[in-house]
Amino acid sequence: MTSLQSATQTPPPIDGIFRALSDPTRRRVVERLNRSPASVSELAQPFDMALPSFIEHLRVLEGCGLVHSQKTGRVRTYRLAPEPLKLAENWLAEQRTLWERRLDQFDAYVMTLKEKDA
Repeated sequence: MTSLQSATQTPPPIDGIFRALSDPTRRRVVERLNRSPASVSELAQPFDMALPSFIEHLRVLEGCGLVHSQKTGRVRTYRLAPEPLKLAENWLAEQRTLWERRLDQFDAYVMTLKEKDA
């Protein structure tokens, strides 16, 4: 595959999830939404930033599917969508399993070297 081909392909959903979670503001929003749905003003209250900047964080979270919003009258309420978090959790579990296996193999190799030296 050429670099041009890879640049034009759509990244997997996991990329957007990790990109969204890479920002501390967005992680705090996700943590807050773990408790209950909240309006934009409730979510923005603890942050010292302009509302348009904060709304951009919400758009990123919604764009990757981590949150869903619903507008009732003039109030937009956000709620957590746990499915993408499960996708990230599964990916991390696979990586952990892979590295645990590699470390076990390395440990076994080191033990064989020690036995040869003894």
